[in-house]
Amino acid sequence: MKVLVPVKRVIDYNVKVRVRADGSGVDLANVKMSMNPFDEIAVEEAIRLKEKGVASEIVAVSIGVKQAAETLRTALAMGADRAILIVAADDVHQDIEPLAVAKLLAAVAKDEAPGLILCGKQAIDNDMNATGQMLAALLGWAQATFASEVKVEGDHATVTREVDGGLQTVRVKLPAIVTVDLRLNEPRYASLPNIMKAKKKPLEEKTAAEYGVDVAPRLKVVKTVEPAGRKAGVRVKSVDELIAKLKDEAGVL
Repeated sequence: MKVLVPVKRVIDYNVKVRVRADGSGVDLANVKMSMNPFDEIAVEEAIRLKEKGVASEIVAVSIGVKQAAETLRTALAMGADRAILIVAADDVHQDIEPLAVAKLLAAVAKDEAPGLILCGKQAIDNDMNATGQMLAALLGWAQATFASEVKVEGDHATVTREVDGGLQTVRVKLPAIVTVDLRLNEPRYASLPNIMKAKKKPLEEKTAAEYGVDVAPRLKVVKTVEPAGRKAGVRVKSVDELIAKLKDEAGVL
């Protein structure tokens, strides 16, 4: 079974994000970029499926700027077999919206015919949490979101997913889309030998135009601002003083 894993290039989660002076978006100049953490978990799960003999091939796909090739090389170093880069933008500040990404992934899925697509549940830059669901709708495939455990048996996958009330277990027929959550696994570090081997693994480069998908943005960012700073806490000497402050100063009572 072939497994397709979409990965996105985002600001490294350890980096403090800076907003542009004009408020038009996040400043990406001279900022460390890396693979979206949720996508990294999806790559790790695909590798584990291959190690169990369930998956036969892992194909990583990224959509965006040419620099996303570095992100794909990371996926290849982790254990993916080959990669596809779809160049859909020249400006690193242009974010390809979920519907366009889903349409491109649907086209790739039709070419590659995977048995399973593993996606991160969301990207940490825009937190859309929409691509996997849109992809399932476009392909007409079963979907299971927020997966914390995935078991593949025959032509079905059993997925434990996190919901507000606890855990829910669903069984979906393959081919299917599964979006993964943080608690599914802990991604491995790519070893130096594997990093060197990744440079020789196939990385195919295509464009959005080749798939006939319009990636022009439908959304316009009106303004981007940093979160307001939090005021320092205060200590109170009694319950009565606490209630008074909640009522008179905070206005929550």
